[in-house]
Amino acid sequence: MCNIRFISILLLVFIHGCGPHKVEVQPIKVEPVELTLDINVKVQQDQIEKAASELSPVIGKPAPDFALVDQNNRPVTLSHYRGQWVVLYFYPKDDTPGCTVEAKDFTALLPQFGQYNAQVFGVSPDSVESHCDFIETHGLALKLLSDPDHRVMELYGAWVRGSLGDLTYGRVIRTTMIVDPKGVIQHYWPEVIAQGHAERVLNTLAELQINDRS
Repeated sequence: MCNIRFISILLLVFIHGCGPHKVEVQPIKVEPVELTLDINVKVQQDQIEKAASELSPVIGKPAPDFALVDQNNRPVTLSHYRGQWVVLYFYPKDDTPGCTVEAKDFTALLPQFGQYNAQVFGVSPDSVESHCDFIETHGLALKLLSDPDHRVMELYGAWVRGSLGDLTYGRVIRTTMIVDPKGVIQHYWPEVIAQGHAERVLNTLAELQINDRS
């Protein structure tokens, strides 16, 4: 019964929490994923993310350059990291449950990302001060970038606009991209499940580098 409840909640989050959105005017199509009760939850999460990534139109395209400030108010420019792999993960809000899980998982795996010559940056609309508090509260070792006007998030399809009658609104879509040393997007998760996502990103990065050498 607990397993049935968990998977029902997982499906509701996937269906209702992640609406369709666009990157470079091309809609990202998410294929349905058939889940069963007799497989591991981590496998289910991987299937959901792979289904969302499979038909992404942005893989193989140049990553838009940008400059944002980190939690120390120091500028971070994407093009300065040419020659390294870069993981950009976009998240809605500091110190919320899913975002905290994701940030702590990325922090725990940072040494392994370093072994793959990869930098990891989290991006959200939060202020520099909020990032500092978030890092201090949870002992994070990440560089968190502040994008209060959603300019960069919109470039990367992580900020979508909607309307309800006369009311217009925007929201952050939890997404992640892997950018190669030449500044090209090599993998894109347009829908992300926070739990275990950092490990799946690391595994994908390893696969990409193996394929790059072959």
